[in-house]
Amino acid sequence: MTDNASNGFTRRGLLAAFAATAVTAAPTYANAFGFLRGAGDVRRIRMYSGRTGESIDTIYWIDGEYIPEALNEITYFMRDWRTGTTKDIDPRTIDIAVAAHRLLDVNEPYMLLSGYRSPQTNAMLRSRSRGVARNSLHMKGQAADLRLRSRSVSQIYRAATACNAGGVGKYSRSNFVHMDCGPIRTWGA
Repeated sequence: MTDNASNGFTRRGLLAAFAATAVTAAPTYANAFGFLRGAGDVRRIRMYSGRTGESIDTIYWIDGEYIPEALNEITYFMRDWRTGTTKDIDPRTIDIAVAAHRLLDVNEPYMLLSGYRSPQTNAMLRSRSRGVARNSLHMKGQAADLRLRSRSVSQIYRAATACNAGGVGKYSRSNFVHMDCGPIRTWGA
């Protein structure tokens, strides 16, 4: 049995190599999430909501197939908590969050601040903040605002950006990172 650390191989180093590979060779979702194929091709999401007190811990993908019942659970969990309305959550958004989570090498679940937003909720939030887009991908079930206690906004932002898939917004003052499955772009201070 050899010690990987003494050979220069560490878990953190391997994750960094995977991230670099994803950034340089992954202009599409299929390539960007190639590094998710490792643990028997299983994808799991863990989140909790401070707004509703609910949590979710579910495997939503096994061996190349999304699990419809798990996606339904995720859709309900990520509902507009103000109105109780749901919209199917695009699984690509979950894939981006899971990929970033793996790069961060944490066990802690994400805190979900915002998933799906009804047009009414989006309009109300837009009237209160310049940072809310008129045609937000939240209203299409294609975005999530997430935070981790054990990682900074900058760390989460860098991990999500390394996935090179979708939009990643850094909201340092509000302590969260926006991830969506729209066009590849970044923003934030």
